[in-house]
Amino acid sequence: MNVSGAFGYLISTLLDLYITAVMLRLLLQWVRADFYNPICQFLVAVTNPLLIPLRRVIPSFGQLDTASVALMIALELISVATVNYIAGGPLAPPAMIMLAVSKLLLTLLWIYFFLIIALVILSWVGTGLRHPIIPLMVQLTRPVLAPFRRLLPAVGGFDLAPLFALIAIQFLIILLTGNR
Repeated sequence: MNVSGAFGYLISTLLDLYITAVMLRLLLQWVRADFYNPICQFLVAVTNPLLIPLRRVIPSFGQLDTASVALMIALELISVATVNYIAGGPLAPPAMIMLAVSKLLLTLLWIYFFLIIALVILSWVGTGLRHPIIPLMVQLTRPVLAPFRRLLPAVGGFDLAPLFALIAIQFLIILLTGNR
């Protein structure tokens, strides 16, 4: 029975879910999403208990909510350190920082990967759907897809920007993970 592995998985998963919620909130602030949307209100309610006190100590830097970034880095460092401690393998602080930053970048890339796939599927089947998450998905993916749309105009009515964005995201994921 691998109890330490199970606890490491549980801690890592719970922290990763919370980090993802903070990251989504930061991204929604970045794209100036409608925060009256129920999905946004859920993210605000979940992340406020830790972000409100941090914002009193860490001010924003221009448009960047530095408290959110600091919280994500701190939580990722806690996750890496805890899982590492449970596994019994000590990591040097610089290695832990590098691992935490790379995990945050991977989380960001995977968020966009799945958002773009969901948006593509919705464009095929859900043109009449009116779910509150759909406008948020469009708002979140617009900055990522815009450069590809400028380079690749629609061909025969098909928007190829999501395909090339997914290829670029997968390329970056492979670069960060070092595997195929």
